[in-house]
Amino acid sequence: MTQAIAIDDVRRLIDRRDWFGLRAELERWNPGELADLLDELDPREQALVVRLLPRDRASNVIAQVGVHRARRLIEGLEDRDTRRLLASLRPDDRTALLEELPGPLTQHLLNLLPAEDLAEARALLGYPEESIGRVMTPDYVAVRPEWTVEEALAHIRAMARRAETVNVIYVVDRSWRLLDALELARFITARPEQRVADLMDGQYAAISAFADREEAVRLMRQSDLHALPVVDSDNTLVGIVTIDDVLDIASEEATEDFHKVGGVAPLDTRYRDASLLQLYRKRVPWLVGLVVLNLASSTVIAAYEDVLASTIALAFFIPLLIDSGGNTGAQSATLVVRALATGEFDRGGWLRAFARELAVGLALGASMAAAASVLGIFRGGPEIGLVVGIAMCLIVLTANLVGAVLPFLLSRLRLDPAVASSPLITTVADVAGLAIYFTTAAVILGV
Repeated sequence: MTQAIAIDDVRRLIDRRDWFGLRAELERWNPGELADLLDELDPREQALVVRLLPRDRASNVIAQVGVHRARRLIEGLEDRDTRRLLASLRPDDRTALLEELPGPLTQHLLNLLPAEDLAEARALLGYPEESIGRVMTPDYVAVRPEWTVEEALAHIRAMARRAETVNVIYVVDRSWRLLDALELARFITARPEQRVADLMDGQYAAISAFADREEAVRLMRQSDLHALPVVDSDNTLVGIVTIDDVLDIASEEATEDFHKVGGVAPLDTRYRDASLLQLYRKRVPWLVGLVVLNLASSTVIAAYEDVLASTIALAFFIPLLIDSGGNTGAQSATLVVRALATGEFDRGGWLRAFARELAVGLALGASMAAAASVLGIFRGGPEIGLVVGIAMCLIVLTANLVGAVLPFLLSRLRLDPAVASSPLITTVADVAGLAIYFTTAAVILGV
């Protein structure tokens, strides 16, 4: 049975008010399928489906649909249904939803929460945007070093239901300072009378609640962790980040980088959910800015008008040269931006990147210059061939170095390196390439 037929079955059950049949039908759908189902239903039908789902399944579905679709769903529910749904959400999913809503609606939803959940939500919302504190969950299991393994296991069993994960157990002192992070297997294989302190080795990774979310992605990938403890400035354990949260972060950050590399301001929602006005507003600033930058190309051509007029054959090679420079710079920038994002070298490693791309740029420039000079000789003679060959080598080398260094420069300015996108690099390479080309021609041709 196709998904379209299944959705029609759900609608028929709603129209017949067959709530028992609808509940039985929904039991067959997993959370991901239910999220897709809600996306196809109108607000009234969405509210009916959510009301029929058990609390734990409803919260899993809301976590699957994403904050933007969840916002529309929440707005269509009555307060009692919203209260039930918010209370069932995990703290990190609830925070992700609340921070995306307009201020008045966020405040209204906060007022629907029980006192304990309200305090927890306000604490998580108090961390800076894009910080790991916004996505952490305080639902973890912690034990004391003086406890026996038997006592620790009894505590783990008691807390397991409300914990995000029990694969990793955290050891804290009486002030909740983090001492260690131990896998559950360590407790299971230890003797019951052993102390927790006997299992500790002090080898653990942690992250500040104020650290950027991308740092958590890098650290969990580097250390191959399923969960990462989050601490404050005093090393007090305030929450954890799990692998599912990090995968969501990595996906969001990759999407943002793809948008920026294409010269588009990141969308706040999925492409298919974005309005025409949103798509226009996300793209037009970049295009207008690049038009302004491209005026520099016209200025360069005007400055060398005499050179161009004296040897019209030079005009034939302008597209070839500036396109080659733009393509080379875009390649270099893409490699360096990705290396920065994955932590292959820190943002102070620009000198190493510069040296590598200098060598690669020279090799690429020499290869492309050989091909370009042959075309130059064929179209304009030996002198034009020499001009085009030398210019091609210098343009490719320059564009390659600009593409490698610009991401580091943007990082030092606290801007996203992904802003060093193909359109920006291409525009910079165009201006530099024209200046190099006409200067080379003026020197060699003696104009």
